[in-house]
Amino acid sequence: MLKTNLKEFRAKHQMNQQKLAERVGVRRETIGHLERGNYSPSLKLAWDIAKVFDVQIEEIFHYEEEE
Repeated sequence: MLKTNLKEFRAKHQMNQQKLAERVGVRRETIGHLERGNYSPSLKLAWDIAKVFDVQIEEIFHYEEEE
């Protein structure tokens, strides 16, 4: 299962979902789905989000095996 720290990164950078969505070219709802774990990003979207925060993809998204 793909886990995300996206909400924490947004809060740290004082960025709302709409602003992030505009920066990476998606709808605000997509960011909400990512944060709730209802949607897994494409590699390009994950890359674009990581670039916004100037971090590696793995700092925002990580995979955890389901038990």
